[in-house]
Amino acid sequence: MFRTVFCVTILPLVTATSVSATSVSAAEGWGSMTGKIIWKGELPKPELLHRKGAAIKDATVCAVRDVYKSDLVVDEDSKGIANIFIYLPKSPKKIHPDLSKFDEQVVFNQENCTFKPHTLLVRAGQTVEVLNSDSMSHNTHTYPLRNTAQNLIITGNTAKGQGAAFPMPSREFLPIQVKCDLHNWMLAYWLILDHPYSAITQMDGSFEIKNLPAGTHTFRVWHERVGYLERKLSVVIQDGETTELTPMEYKIEQKE
Repeated sequence: MFRTVFCVTILPLVTATSVSATSVSAAEGWGSMTGKIIWKGELPKPELLHRKGAAIKDATVCAVRDVYKSDLVVDEDSKGIANIFIYLPKSPKKIHPDLSKFDEQVVFNQENCTFKPHTLLVRAGQTVEVLNSDSMSHNTHTYPLRNTAQNLIITGNTAKGQGAAFPMPSREFLPIQVKCDLHNWMLAYWLILDHPYSAITQMDGSFEIKNLPAGTHTFRVWHERVGYLERKLSVVIQDGETTELTPMEYKIEQKE
């Protein structure tokens, strides 16, 4: 499922600044975690996908502006890397009461022949309502490992409440691909989990996961170009505290 034409260079700075080096056993209470994932070295230049006015399918909608590739988004000012998933692969034994309930639906859209958002968090049991803000049709094709794959045409100008339903009853082990077969450059990723302890990095590379059970947790860090950046990111969460991780630096390079 994942391309293997990329390599990743990792600077091992994955440490927590607010906890000791020794692990603590699970304890009563809750704490949070914050961090930032940034680019190491010279910043990569955004790669143009197609220019405004390009002779592509449905150009009057899809080529109304310059469109850049979304598989690597690095902020020039902060050096933050966006769209990285940080998550617990399995649900902990307890979940904070404030996080035990969640909305039945989450919205996913298509605009100017681009999926929005590019990366999406979904709770197992939620339904993804797929909309289409464009004037012509798209199709949304999911590639899950455990849930049922769907491939549905989404007609143009579909408003919220009238979209196509993509139920996700089961958790997934990895983020799943979502594509539009009518416009083959359109690609997104959904991560479906049976718990709330996950995050996606923002444009500045920052992330936050709130109300984790106190104790030691092992997170995974995943980016679409290479898969796992970290398989076993161990973090100690202390009751009533926010664990601030030392910024993690990565450089993702494409082989010639």
